[in-house]
Amino acid sequence: MYRHISYEAAQPAAVITLNRPDKLNAWTMLMDREVRAALAEAEADPKVVGIIITGAGRAFCSGADMSLLDGLTRGKGPETDDLPPLAHPGDGAMSDSFRKTYSMLASVRKPVIAAVNGPCVGMALPISLYCDLRFASEHAVFISAFAQRGLIAEHGAAWMLPRLVGLANAMDILLSSRKIGADEAERMGLVNRVIREGDLLTHCREYISQLAATCAPGSMAKIKRQVYHYLEQPLGAAYDESEALMMSSFAEEDFKEGVSAFMEKRAPRFPRIGEN
Repeated sequence: MYRHISYEAAQPAAVITLNRPDKLNAWTMLMDREVRAALAEAEADPKVVGIIITGAGRAFCSGADMSLLDGLTRGKGPETDDLPPLAHPGDGAMSDSFRKTYSMLASVRKPVIAAVNGPCVGMALPISLYCDLRFASEHAVFISAFAQRGLIAEHGAAWMLPRLVGLANAMDILLSSRKIGADEAERMGLVNRVIREGDLLTHCREYISQLAATCAPGSMAKIKRQVYHYLEQPLGAAYDESEALMMSSFAEEDFKEGVSAFMEKRAPRFPRIGEN
């Protein structure tokens, strides 16, 4: 079904693997369409509680395929013939800010983890930023590369990156285009944690399994929407909305099940997103 990615859904995690290892998983228009389709597939699958995006071989993604960049220097736009239809994963109720080409990752109604197994370069950096969590192999390297190519901070990276690592660190990453190793990325807050080589996917799967065992998928979807929506709101508006959402949540089945499970000292049985 897919040519530039592979897709596996095994309860409770779906794994989307960028699968051009001979090209260090360089991003193509076909890969773009296939990732979106796989996200939509995972979002609709009730077996799936969380989604992992990673790369085949030794790289996460080396950025845009150089043949595409070379064509742009000669005024040639990307080839769009023979591409699959454009899927539209994510919560349509999210603001337009988080429904853009790559920021739509933030609107997906399930947690999305970037399992950064190696170099994450160029446009792959903002793609990773819009994932909810970033777990990195000890061999991961982050390089913005934009200034080295005569480009600007693409795909909203100049907005998202300072919110994750602070203004000074964001300036360092974007202006210098230097290599940021996994340990430094963790210290900056660019990644949540660094995982030993060979254990990265296992760690990500176990993280999602823990979410599936203890957390309400509906609650996680609403929390995601709150977090990203409130990035654009003043505190007062965010506070008032969260109070209203809290009051309405008291009448919902997830709340009743969460309290019952606690009182009865048992594992909760929350409904999954995608269940009828």
